[in-house]
Amino acid sequence: MCQSMLGGVDNYPCDQNSQILVEPPASLTTNLYVFIVLQLTSIGISPQFVTFTHVTMDSDKYICVRETSPQNNVVIIDMTTPMQPLRRPITADSALMNPSSRVLALKAQISGTTLDHLQIFNIELKSKVKTHQMPEQVVFWKWVTPSMLGLVTQTVVYHWSIEGDSEPQKMFERTASLASNQIINYRCDVSEKWLVLIGIAPGTQERPALVKGNMQLFSVDQKRSQALEAHAAAFATIKLPGSDQPSTLITFATKAIVAGQLMSKLHVIELGAQPGKPTFSKKQADLFFPPDFADDFPVAMQITSKYNLIYVITKLGLLFVYDLETATAVYRNRISPDPIFLTTEATAAGGFYAINRRGQVLLATVNEATIIPFVSVQLSNLELAVSLAKRGNLPGAENLVVQRFQELFSEQKYTEAAELAAESPQGILRTAEIIAKFRTVPVQTGQTSPLLRYFGTLLNEGKLNAFESLELARLVVSQNKNQLLETWLAEDKLDCSEELGDLVKSIDKELGLKIYIKARASPKVVAAFAQRQEFDKILLYSKQVGYTPDYLFLLQTIIRTDPQGAVNFALKLSQMEGGSPVDYNTITDFFLKRNMIREVTAFLLDVLKPNLPEHGALQTKALEINLVTFPNVADAILANGLFQHYDRPRIAQLCEKAGLYMRALQHYTELNDIKRVIVNTHAIEPQALVDFFGTLSKDWALECMKELLSANLRGNLKIVVQVAKEYAEQLGMNACIKMFDQFRSYEGLFFFLGAFLSISEDSEVHYKYIEAAAKSAQFKEVERMTRESNFYPAERTKSFLMEAKLQDARPLINVCDRHDFVADLTHYLYVNNMLRFIERYVQKVNPGKAPQVVSQLLDDDCPEEFIRGLLLSVRSLLSVEPLVEECEKRNRLKLLTPFLEHLVIEGSQDVHVHNALGKIAIDTNNNPEQFLSTNPYYDSRVVGKYCEKRDSTLAVIAYRRGQCDDELVNVTRRNSLFKLQARYVVERMDAGLWAKVLDPENPFRRQLIDQVVSTALPESKSPEQVSASVKAFMLANLPNELIELLEKIVLQNTAFSSNPNLQNLLILTAVKADKSRVMDYINRLENFDGPAVGEIAVGAELFEEAFTIFKKFNLNVQAVNVLLDNLQSVPRAAEFAECVEDLEAWSQVGKAQLRDGRISDAIDAFIRASDASQFTDVKREAGKLKAYDNLVRYLMMVRQKVKESQVDSELIYAYAKMGRLDDLAEIVVQPNGCVANLLVVGDRLFDEDLHEAAKVVFSHISNWPRLASTLVKLYQFQAAVEAAHKANSSKTWREVCFACVDTEEFRLAQICGLKIIVQVDLLEEVSEYYQNKGNFDELITLMESGIGLERAHMGIFTELGILYAKYRPEKLMEHLKLFATRINIPKLLRICEEQHHWKELAYLYIQYEEYDNAGATILGHSSDAWEHIQFKDVASKVANVELYNRAIHFYLYEHPELLNDLLAVLATRVDHSRVVDIMRKAGHLPLVKSYMQAVQYSNLSAVNEALNELYIEEEDYEMLRESIDTYDNFDQVTTAQLIGNHELLEMRRIAAYIYKKAGRWQQSVFLSKKDKLYSDAMETTSQSGDNEFAEELLAFFVKEGKKECFAACLYICYDLIRADVVLELAWMNNLMDFAYPFLLQFLREYSLKVGDLMSHKHQDGLHSGWKTSHNMVADSNMYAQRLPLALPAPPIPAPSGAYDTYTGFPAYGILQSIGSTSSAY
Repeated sequence: MCQSMLGGVDNYPCDQNSQILVEPPASLTTNLYVFIVLQLTSIGISPQFVTFTHVTMDSDKYICVRETSPQNNVVIIDMTTPMQPLRRPITADSALMNPSSRVLALKAQISGTTLDHLQIFNIELKSKVKTHQMPEQVVFWKWVTPSMLGLVTQTVVYHWSIEGDSEPQKMFERTASLASNQIINYRCDVSEKWLVLIGIAPGTQERPALVKGNMQLFSVDQKRSQALEAHAAAFATIKLPGSDQPSTLITFATKAIVAGQLMSKLHVIELGAQPGKPTFSKKQADLFFPPDFADDFPVAMQITSKYNLIYVITKLGLLFVYDLETATAVYRNRISPDPIFLTTEATAAGGFYAINRRGQVLLATVNEATIIPFVSVQLSNLELAVSLAKRGNLPGAENLVVQRFQELFSEQKYTEAAELAAESPQGILRTAEIIAKFRTVPVQTGQTSPLLRYFGTLLNEGKLNAFESLELARLVVSQNKNQLLETWLAEDKLDCSEELGDLVKSIDKELGLKIYIKARASPKVVAAFAQRQEFDKILLYSKQVGYTPDYLFLLQTIIRTDPQGAVNFALKLSQMEGGSPVDYNTITDFFLKRNMIREVTAFLLDVLKPNLPEHGALQTKALEINLVTFPNVADAILANGLFQHYDRPRIAQLCEKAGLYMRALQHYTELNDIKRVIVNTHAIEPQALVDFFGTLSKDWALECMKELLSANLRGNLKIVVQVAKEYAEQLGMNACIKMFDQFRSYEGLFFFLGAFLSISEDSEVHYKYIEAAAKSAQFKEVERMTRESNFYPAERTKSFLMEAKLQDARPLINVCDRHDFVADLTHYLYVNNMLRFIERYVQKVNPGKAPQVVSQLLDDDCPEEFIRGLLLSVRSLLSVEPLVEECEKRNRLKLLTPFLEHLVIEGSQDVHVHNALGKIAIDTNNNPEQFLSTNPYYDSRVVGKYCEKRDSTLAVIAYRRGQCDDELVNVTRRNSLFKLQARYVVERMDAGLWAKVLDPENPFRRQLIDQVVSTALPESKSPEQVSASVKAFMLANLPNELIELLEKIVLQNTAFSSNPNLQNLLILTAVKADKSRVMDYINRLENFDGPAVGEIAVGAELFEEAFTIFKKFNLNVQAVNVLLDNLQSVPRAAEFAECVEDLEAWSQVGKAQLRDGRISDAIDAFIRASDASQFTDVKREAGKLKAYDNLVRYLMMVRQKVKESQVDSELIYAYAKMGRLDDLAEIVVQPNGCVANLLVVGDRLFDEDLHEAAKVVFSHISNWPRLASTLVKLYQFQAAVEAAHKANSSKTWREVCFACVDTEEFRLAQICGLKIIVQVDLLEEVSEYYQNKGNFDELITLMESGIGLERAHMGIFTELGILYAKYRPEKLMEHLKLFATRINIPKLLRICEEQHHWKELAYLYIQYEEYDNAGATILGHSSDAWEHIQFKDVASKVANVELYNRAIHFYLYEHPELLNDLLAVLATRVDHSRVVDIMRKAGHLPLVKSYMQAVQYSNLSAVNEALNELYIEEEDYEMLRESIDTYDNFDQVTTAQLIGNHELLEMRRIAAYIYKKAGRWQQSVFLSKKDKLYSDAMETTSQSGDNEFAEELLAFFVKEGKKECFAACLYICYDLIRADVVLELAWMNNLMDFAYPFLLQFLREYSLKVGDLMSHKHQDGLHSGWKTSHNMVADSNMYAQRLPLALPAPPIPAPSGAYDTYTGFPAYGILQSIGSTSSAY
């Protein structure tokens, strides 16, 4: 319905809900269209927000709606997609969308002020553009231009640009007439030089219902304002005759009481008229309001630039239409039954948009088809009709315009006639007849031709059409004024055509080409570019315009003139989108036929760049060409690896023939081929050959290496060695060694193994290398290897070298020396009379091995002179010890005497030298005692052991000299030399030695002790020796022997009698061995260590002896301690303390009394001792015994001695325990006397429930948190709250709150609770505490009070929501709507789900933008949560497709009447096929017919078939035919079969039509013939293109006697019917008259064809000459001559299978290549 009403108007945005709103009288029915393009409530806008303060529409692109409940949102409606609004949670007082872009302006009042904060956002970029804080409230604002906002305050109007950082600029101040007015509009003209502000105010007392309008017009240039009475105003521009610049007009409408009469006027006035220039005379017209609209008034005015019409819209929906230029009334009607509050211009439609209070968005515009006839006939205003027709290019005034033109032409007013023709509506006077008419007018002398005046007028008015452009060009060309054509063409005044280009090309090819391009005459453009050799432009132009030229012809043309250009052109073709239009093989053959090897190679390299498998044939061809002609180019191509898919065996053979042996090796795959080629090492780069071996398998590589060695062992050895080195790991070391051994190539083996010695640890490798070096006479390398290598097999190498018997024995010396084969070496050298090598070895190689050499020489009976000389030659360089050992083994030690003496003379102090000399002296008895006593260098242990078997006394001398304790003790024991042993032990003074000899296990201990006591000690005069001996006896636990010894030494007057240490030792020994002697020793001795001995006595429990010692030495404290601790006699200790009057003694007594629990006596003792150090113990014991009175006495004493906080703290605590609060307060309040830690004391008092005392302490130190806790314990809650106020601590508030809750002091608890719940961490704890106590109402009251706090946070709102959900569900929804943005939605979601509050749960999901969950909740609990409007909004945002299907089922069974409404919302989201399937299964397809029609544009088979079924069922053949024509995606055959036997003729006709579309010509014609629809049958036959089918139909008509149909069939199927068949049928059936038209046409065509053949006869001769020339070229084709015939490339035909007719080669596929090797030529 919407489309049928639009008529000729395009670009009207409308949807399926559009409808005509008013039904005017029949004469006016089609003069104005009014559509409902959008219903705001249908997209979720509540009617309460369809008001002037909530809705804005500053252009025809966007509508902006501000929602304030259930939450603050801004809804942006794009008029191109109105059913998909953009809703964003934004809080603002006003929102405006930019007229042209997605820029949003927001205005919000600053809290607590009257100031406004302005912000501008770019929605697409998601960024803030500008922001500003206005110093006063903005009462109205609007986009006056796309980049400028107009801001109206109570007193001033500002302009604020969104560009740059500028602030709002003041434009003018409001006049007094606009004070207290509601501003409803603000506008500026296009030049921004004129501004108008419009407001309305309450009516007068006489007529209060008539609203008063006021307008303020301001001139920016003049800085002046004028106040007028007006309700609506608008600016317009108009170009007046004779003026170059447009004039600015203002139109405004007034309605006021003047002189007691109600006057309604429309005024049109020019602004800023310039003197001396044409002016617009002021116009005015009456606005007629019917009696029922007496108090109605204009609220908006829109001027359409398309028609220059003024639309005046009133509040109650009246529309007045006036002509702008004449102010003539054109139309009036009511377009809306509801009040209109907002309008904007609809530029494209030439009308306006309006929004009424019902939420309807209306589009109003004139009907172009009827407006001109209406004005001319109904209004009888011919002049206005013509003017409107010219301005708007409207139909309906043709006769008037033509009549006026004839009048002007007859009056010879050619200029006016030309102007009328130029402005004629729809160009009715711009025809060839009019031009001819002007051409016939004679030209007056001295005057311009009327025809030229006509064309000049047209050029001034605009652009010429094609015919006019051609006629004007002929005139200009005839006058040779080409520059005019260029100027007009640059100004786009001409309509270019191919004919115009042909005309201009004859005089200016460049200009002609420009015209061809503009006219899109593609063949002519291509031809022109080809003539200019601008081939790149051909491709560019063809791509731009989508033209396909004859590229093959172009390529042939270019090859003849510019070979390189041909290559470039061919490459351009290959780079075209969709591939080259010319086959690559064809292009290649074109180049080859002209022997253009370089060019074809460059082309192929470029097009074959992708290196695709299907390019294999072309790759082979490219390589063949160059291998035959330019092998170096082919080598470069192969080296770059450009191709991978060519025929490798073929190319390998060609490479071998071309001498590219390396390339041949790379391509051969057979071993024999490789072995045949590889021997050509003279022509192969060695490194490349080595690299090639890396591509072979192990077996093949070894075979090839053997082939090289067999062919030329000497010449190829280096390469084979290099290969073996490079790939030894892959080939295997053993295999390589075996290969070299096989050819007995020790030199090769030497060089091969030499490369791996540094990295190989294989013994075989090292041995083979030594063997190869030796056999290759590389003796230096043999010597180096035996010296440096650590991996060769020593035994095997030694044997090899001995067998080799090299003249140079150094390799053998190295091996034997390193691997300790010295004996074998010496024997070999001695036997082979190589004594000089023995000397060299001992002297220079390894002197340390001389002992082994000497031993072997001795075994070989070498003369002693040689041995002595050998030893003397090395002297100190050899090791003496093994030498001596070897000689001693063979009893030839005396042989070394000269050698050893020589070493001594040289100053040798080597112990082994002197050991050997000592042994020789002992054996020879050459004064050994002197040597043993005086020689400082020999080893006593070695020599002593050597002496034991010869003389034990000499052994003792040697051991004594070397302090060999164990050896000396053992030898003296074995030989009963105890006297010598005792003397040695006493002199030695070694504790370890003493312990050993005094060991009880020693069977000779008694003999040793006797010798020590009787001989060794008496002889000693050294105190140290005595002391060491005494200690040894003590350690050996020989107390009796020690006492006897000490009594002799100490008690008998000896040199050691007064020795303190010996006295101490005597007493201590007695303590240990004989306690009865201790007291006697104490009394007799004076020089012992009293304190130390006393302590030892205490340890030995000799307490009386210890007391005597301490008393003897005046150690009072120790004495008292013995009495107290050991004798445990406190009275005796007290008496002793009384006797000595020692404070420390009294202190010790006090401690003992304290331990005994005698607290009073202990405190007295401490007081006598003035001991404050026992404060802690006294405090503890007094506390245990509750003796706080005695504690106070002690603390007072201590307080006088020290100032410590602990003392004062304990004193306060004692007073508290005694209840002496006054004394406690006296101490606490002392300014400087109390140093107690009152906080700790207070806490202690609090913990021990001494709350009154704690209260005193906490009050004094102002510790309000603890004071509050104390007051809570005392149940003084009011005071506790006051203390909590002072403390201001969350913990304190919490404690007091919970205590008040426990005692049901809810008023005080709420005071405390309000202080706690603002802390997020404590909120849940408070809530849980209240709930655990069952105080739900009090908790809700607390939370309700909390949300009003300034510090209220999200947790409070959330917790209150949870409480409502649990205990007050009736308040939950209201709470959610009010505070949805301040609630923790995820947390509350869980609670609502647990409590089964489904409606609230769905609401929360929507607010949280979890639309899938919201939809699922609504559908799952529809009885509680479903609301249609809400669900539609949710469904449009759901992402889960399955929910759409659930929703469809839900609506189908519960709300079928709303199903189409839902589907309209989901149309862009659901699977239409599945919807149809659901409805089909449910049997309710007709229910969604409107939905299926709306989505049929998707052309889905399921939708199309469903609708077609409905149309068939409803017998609506018109809709069925339209559906089949428009949407072809359905089962055509099934549909045709379904209606093929339908009772309605039109249905069966549609079946035939379907068969025709499906290509089933016989079925279609059969049905048409059956229903006698012969015209359809003939058309179907013609479209089938089948000759036999057409002739059968023709025979059918003859058979049925349908002569007219026979003639018609000949006409329609002319191209399909043979002439002889027609003649036969016509002659046999007397139908010649009906056949004559056909025969005449046939003869005409035959004659034309014969003429064409004759005209082309000459071309045959040209073709014959061209063929001869072609054969000559083929004969000279180098490629054809040199290509080897024995190795043909396998042909790969193109998809068509076509072969080139000139070369005989098959066409190849399209490829690309890399042209990087052109430099190889």
